[in-house]
Amino acid sequence: MNKPPVHAVAPEPWVVRFATQIPPGQRVLDLACGHGRHTHFFLERGHPVTAVDIDLSRLAKRPAHPRLEAIEADLEHGPWPLEQRRFAAVVVTNYLWRPILPNIVASVEDGGALLYETFARGQERFGKPTNPAFLLEPGELLEAVRGQLIVHAYEHGEFPVPNGCRAVRQRLYARRAST
Repeated sequence: MNKPPVHAVAPEPWVVRFATQIPPGQRVLDLACGHGRHTHFFLERGHPVTAVDIDLSRLAKRPAHPRLEAIEADLEHGPWPLEQRRFAAVVVTNYLWRPILPNIVASVEDGGALLYETFARGQERFGKPTNPAFLLEPGELLEAVRGQLIVHAYEHGEFPVPNGCRAVRQRLYARRAST
């Protein structure tokens, strides 16, 4: 029997660590949601969730939920699907498409949070992704939010991953000031 990969089931520890900072019942955006591990994690915590991905078939394998809004959109070749929408939390993991970084940051509402974690330069030593287009440069997430969000936690380094290997990642937890 084939078991689903751990990354398809368990939420990232970085996301879990800061999830308590998102007020109950506030809307969460799970961008490039994949199998929906963070979508369902936040749904289970009582949040309405907007899940966006190019292919929602993996998300559809999970039970439907009344607080779930699923949007199928090509983030790399189509228009930004969330124009003028803001969220209490924006979650992005294992995904990088630099042209939409300003849209991602702009999607964080006043007082809201950005939880972002993905691969960084140096990852090529350990395996995919190896293409520099999908690897953050040192400090790149910090630069993406500079002057717009207040950084509360940031890490860049080599970390263990569930399959027993290591990965080079950048992690950011930042908030927009309340007005």
